[in-house]
Amino acid sequence: MTLNCGVGFAHFFILRGIMNGNNQTYRQKIMGLVTPVIDFEQMELIDVECLRMKSRWLVRIYMDKEGGVTLDDCTTISNQVGDLLDVHDIPPGPYTLEVSSPGLDRPLARDKDFIKYRGSKVKIRVNKITEGKRNFRGLLVDFLQEGERKTLIVDEGKKRYHIPRENVAKANLEYEI
Repeated sequence: MTLNCGVGFAHFFILRGIMNGNNQTYRQKIMGLVTPVIDFEQMELIDVECLRMKSRWLVRIYMDKEGGVTLDDCTTISNQVGDLLDVHDIPPGPYTLEVSSPGLDRPLARDKDFIKYRGSKVKIRVNKITEGKRNFRGLLVDFLQEGERKTLIVDEGKKRYHIPRENVAKANLEYEI
């Protein structure tokens, strides 16, 4: 494992060993493993990305807390999470672990994120073409839930889109200058 802990522009790297694992949904497994660790440290897990690169995995963990995440917070969590991933062999093979605050382009991964950031500018990519588009950039007007059906309403200025929540592949706040 290579570790990259980022808060703002501060980064550091630690080398670790190679792992084996079961090819399933690593993101969900990692979220299950790290949530208690992050909760114990009185922080909140925002999102986990688990991406297969050419020669290794990239595991990104975004966390937050009141007053913001420090480099010491990242170090503490990265040491504990690195050990957990090694013990549980998730993901298989070499990996790079990045632990950081969500940053200005904060990922929106949970329903409560979409609710909290209504009225903010967002960038959304869907995994299934929706209303003739795959990428949306505009104002997150609302997050609606009717029974099991969840919908994001995004206003791009000239048109308002209704995006089914299950179609969202990736969503981030859009940094405003």
